[in-house]
Amino acid sequence: MIEALGLSVSEALLSQLRRVRLLILDVDGVLTDGRLFYAPDGTELKAFHVQDGSAIKRLKDAAIPVAVISGRTSAAVSRRVAELGIDHLYAGVEDKAAALSELQRETGIDANAMAHVGDDLADMPLFERVGVAVAVANAHPALIACANYVTTASGGFGAVREVCDLLLAAQGKLPTAQSKLLTAQGKPPTAQGKWKPTGNGR
Repeated sequence: MIEALGLSVSEALLSQLRRVRLLILDVDGVLTDGRLFYAPDGTELKAFHVQDGSAIKRLKDAAIPVAVISGRTSAAVSRRVAELGIDHLYAGVEDKAAALSELQRETGIDANAMAHVGDDLADMPLFERVGVAVAVANAHPALIACANYVTTASGGFGAVREVCDLLLAAQGKLPTAQSKLLTAQGKPPTAQGKWKPTGNGR
């Protein structure tokens, strides 16, 4: 299936992707475009991409849980996490490596079986420990340099969807996930094998 989809990733990366059992996401710069907006009353506002949300739900339906580890706290993030049914939220985290250790204890999943999507230097401690390190297209150059995969989409503009689809495709779960989505929408499934990610796999 991978060859039919024409994925531009190495065999080594495909092997790593097939072992991923949990996806970790940063918030600012990954689930959002990194900008902060404040309402007149001081409330922090964030914009999330609906395609990312849909992809996260498909990933969860395929038995791959999702965690969010963020250095900031935000009511908007808490609400979005609840809407999507994201399994684990670590907000206001100063030490992301410690949060990862706690996540391992909670889930019983080894860090080598996790993937993390990040955009800035604060994500480097996770990049050094997880099995698959993913940098969004507009990430810090140092993060891009050591990433296993660099998305084509920028943070907040579908990068998370790209990663979710890549994981599903690598594990042979994408056609089923797409069929479930179309069935839920009352549409007949389309021909399989047409999806093709455009990120840069290493």
